[in-house]
Amino acid sequence: MKLLVVVDYQNDFVNGSLGFEGAEALDRKIAHKIRDYRKEGGDVIYTMDTHQEDYLTTQEGRKLPVEHCIEDTPGHRLYGFTAKERTDKDKVFYKDTFGSLELADHLKFKSYDTVELVGVVTNMCVLANAVMIKTALPETEVIINTEYTAAPDAELEAKAYDVMEGLQITVVRPE
Repeated sequence: MKLLVVVDYQNDFVNGSLGFEGAEALDRKIAHKIRDYRKEGGDVIYTMDTHQEDYLTTQEGRKLPVEHCIEDTPGHRLYGFTAKERTDKDKVFYKDTFGSLELADHLKFKSYDTVELVGVVTNMCVLANAVMIKTALPETEVIINTEYTAAPDAELEAKAYDVMEGLQITVVRPE
């Protein structure tokens, strides 16, 4: 059985307060991948960065003082075609930090052959969730395809891919 985890593909990370060049280009690719997983009988899970009005007073808010993904705002919603692919059957994990402990707890007793992550931001939430998933499912192949993730800083993104490879996460780097 296969699992696709769509990480934080939300308006604020694509074209909102923390949007960046290249994020929007993932939309059709991710939506297509979701459809492929469903056709093959795979599962799809979403993580959503979720903050409250007091975000700027939190540790993250003090270190990254840009309000984003405030619950019940347009920036919090999933983006574009990817949003249209979400169904009521899909599990969604709302998280107020980079990785989702709730997602890891949910997965640790599951039997997936592979777990693939897509979305943003590669060197933050994608990395954190990939590590947590690999910890929860140490015998499962965890996959990151560089064509389906993005970050605003190419250097940090490249380092994140290297770190993930060092943690035995499969990083697919198409030519």
